[in-house]
Amino acid sequence: MDDSLRPLSGIKVIEMTHMVMGPAVGSILGDLGADVIKIEPVTGDKTRKLKKSGSGYFLTYNRNKRSIALDVKTSEGREVVLKLLSTADVFIENFRPGAMDKLGFGHKELERINPQLIYCSAKGFLNGPYQHRTALDEVAQMMGGLAYMTGPPGQPLRAGSSVIDIMGGMFGVIAILAALQERQKTEKGQKVTSSLYENVVYLMGQHMAQTATTGKAPPPMSVRVSAWAVYDIFEAKNKEQIFIGVVSDSQWKSFCQSFGLVDFIEDKDMDINSGRVEKRDIIIPKLQELFKTFTKKELMEKLDQTGLPFAPINKPEDLFDDPHLNESGGLLKIEIPDGGSTKLPAMPIEMNDRRFDVHQQVPKVGEHSKEILEEIGLSDNVIESLFEKSIVS
Repeated sequence: MDDSLRPLSGIKVIEMTHMVMGPAVGSILGDLGADVIKIEPVTGDKTRKLKKSGSGYFLTYNRNKRSIALDVKTSEGREVVLKLLSTADVFIENFRPGAMDKLGFGHKELERINPQLIYCSAKGFLNGPYQHRTALDEVAQMMGGLAYMTGPPGQPLRAGSSVIDIMGGMFGVIAILAALQERQKTEKGQKVTSSLYENVVYLMGQHMAQTATTGKAPPPMSVRVSAWAVYDIFEAKNKEQIFIGVVSDSQWKSFCQSFGLVDFIEDKDMDINSGRVEKRDIIIPKLQELFKTFTKKELMEKLDQTGLPFAPINKPEDLFDDPHLNESGGLLKIEIPDGGSTKLPAMPIEMNDRRFDVHQQVPKVGEHSKEILEEIGLSDNVIESLFEKSIVS
């Protein structure tokens, strides 16, 4: 895609982040065309070196960025950061409360040198009694009720992705875009904050409302009573699993006709959902027996033709070969800094029927340090000195 067609082309972002939430903010802005400069330690962001469940963090949330490796605790390094920020549109940070102030990069100080700067903090909590606490995705999920609603009763379970970190990044982007829009009217920047805990609470709003409207607290989703008669995981041949939902009266008629369920068609009590729910003990066993006569492929083709909601129970590794993702531009080629390449998800939006691609691969540590220093007007001698002193790498 031509850079001029990217909606955030011309927006300059400086990022001092690690792990997932902060980098996710910068990654989304970068996908949308902003020039995102990632400032990391001279030895590299520690997230690069995470193993096990954290080994995919850096690769996923740091494309479409340039890297400058800089010792920001030195006076020379601090001056480079301030020079970068003096002409930036957005600054992103997600370190513990007070860390940026100690380094001299707090909002009040940066506001003095660049009144138009949008300062985005990605934190554990918004202002209030908990604001001093350190939070993680898992902490927020436990505190906010998500883990309770996900696991079996008495066994709280975190969701199977860093969903709250990622959502925190998305809300950070929403706040930044709103602040950029407001800046067009006021010509002033502002501080915006996105948090982990409050975005879990936002997710729990539907369950809080359910409590308020029914007078009963909802049980975990794993043991909930479904609002629909057919909304379950079934087994096809060879014990392959597939989720099937029938969520309207018209879908029920199409479903019964497609699978030849004459008895169900003749039972007028089943014409409406409430009647079907009352007869789940009759419906479900018959469907369980029926679906085992189909292969998963046959069952999916039949459901697709009927227009019913269904889904194979996929594992993450299955998505690499998903035909829809591969044909629609939903997977992007990402080069691994240490060698090789893979396919990772594109941002899940279209604008004028176009998807957003990779225009800057995940950078190596300090890959763009010299280039960025030249852009802010430092002489060759000064740049060479910064490298010699290991202030930049």
